Amino acid sequence: MPSTAPRVIRPRIPAAGDEHLLRRRQALVVVLTFLTGCADAIGFLALGGAFASVMTGNMVLVGLSAGRGDPALALTSACAILSFVVGVLAGARVVGSAQPEDPVWPRRVTSALVLELLVFVVFLVVWEVTLHDADTRVHLALLMLSAVALGVQSSAIQRFGVSGLSSTYLTGTLTSLIAGVAARSPWANLRPRVQVLLALIVGAAVGALVALHLPVVAPALLIVPLVLVIVVSGRMKG
Repeated sequence: MPSTAPRVIRPRIPAAGDEHLLRRRQALVVVLTFLTGCADAIGFLALGGAFASVMTGNMVLVGLSAGRGDPALALTSACAILSFVVGVLAGARVVGSAQPEDPVWPRRVTSALVLELLVFVVFLVVWEVTLHDADTRVHLALLMLSAVALGVQSSAIQRFGVSGLSSTYLTGTLTSLIAGVAARSPWANLRPRVQVLLALIVGAAVGALVALHLPVVAPALLIVPLVLVIVVSGRMKG
């Protein structure tokens, strides 16, 4: 009788010659994490007090707002969560699932990032057109666009099939870093986690400064890094 167990598809184990490609992929993920930090800071400070990528934080805000009777914050946080889910679903349809023959950077990942860029271009247009007279509805729409874009990005990074590799969900990254330190893992194993965590913090700091003092250029913090990643990844082979 044939087995009915589902077939487990494992991503290709990179060869030794792929080392430079792995380093480049890590650098691009760090750039995307910087973008994430910027987007979260802009969303929290300028678009209603919720996050564009930190869905755990938004779930807490939904509960908190219910407890203190703040329907505006509850709506903002819930819309961010739903928008992120939409982005994850859209991104997953574009990238598909990890395959054994995958290169270090599958082309579908770049395709998903192009979709993310298109969402952020809409964000840019709405932001600039309404910069001086935006109301709460516009802010909510902008937050939702940002959350959709980062949901797409989350699916794109998941396509690599690498456990612990993320540019949006970083609580697990922090946990694995501390566990690695406790286990005295070599610096080469810890460095990628340190890089993405620092990129998130720096991105949030830069995003906060720009959102508060130079809001007209805030969308550039989201678009420029993303264009850089798309251009560089489009030239990666293997």
